[in-house]
Amino acid sequence: MKIINKTFFLLFVSTFSFAQNQLKPEDTEVWEPQPKIITPGINNLPPSDAIVLFDGKSLDNFTHVKGESPKLEIKDGAFTIMKSAGDIISKKLFGSIQLHIEWRSPAIIEGEGQGRGNSGVFLQSEYEVQIQDNYNNKTYANGQAGALYKQNPPLVNACRKPGEWQTYDIIYMAPKFYLDSTLASPARITVIHNGVLVQNNFELKGKTLWQGMPYYKAHGKAPLKIQEHNNAVSFRNIWVREIE
Repeated sequence: MKIINKTFFLLFVSTFSFAQNQLKPEDTEVWEPQPKIITPGINNLPPSDAIVLFDGKSLDNFTHVKGESPKLEIKDGAFTIMKSAGDIISKKLFGSIQLHIEWRSPAIIEGEGQGRGNSGVFLQSEYEVQIQDNYNNKTYANGQAGALYKQNPPLVNACRKPGEWQTYDIIYMAPKFYLDSTLASPARITVIHNGVLVQNNFELKGKTLWQGMPYYKAHGKAPLKIQEHNNAVSFRNIWVREIE
């Protein structure tokens, strides 16, 4: 039996090698369709095909979670979500996206653990990437900056000092559901914090919960949500690229 298997294997390799040698280089070249041409962002500007949600001038692309216009001060190209201001959500609904968002915790340190520079960005209003000042500030690992809250700690702590601007670049693939509302494929997320990979294509276990185990409930496109969590956190330069 081993001899037969070995003979079959050698015959397979020989046939495969012969077939490979018959291929011309152009046989494996794909010419159409050509990728869409865009202009990449330079000097902190978004790429040409981005949907700019906040350009430092207006919050017209957001609404308060209760439907009102956000009553947030814009200063020096940034807005700050203060205590009791409430969450804000994008007017546009999104599925899978590339998201760029910059945030800053207060330079004057107040509080500790989860009470220091706490906010969050929620993909499709359900799945949170934690925002928090974790520069010399210890808390539970799956609740610190760069964590997928209560689901997965960041690979490393890449936080800058309080008062310094920080960046998240997020690749988010939305979950898919069958017609009967059961899960077809989970959401996946990659997060780069200040240029450092902290989440690597992680499969989310369900929507973000503070208490209890995550679970999925069928949904479609939904707003991007920025959380108010009793701390003053500033934001600027927010843009999205939709992933088809």
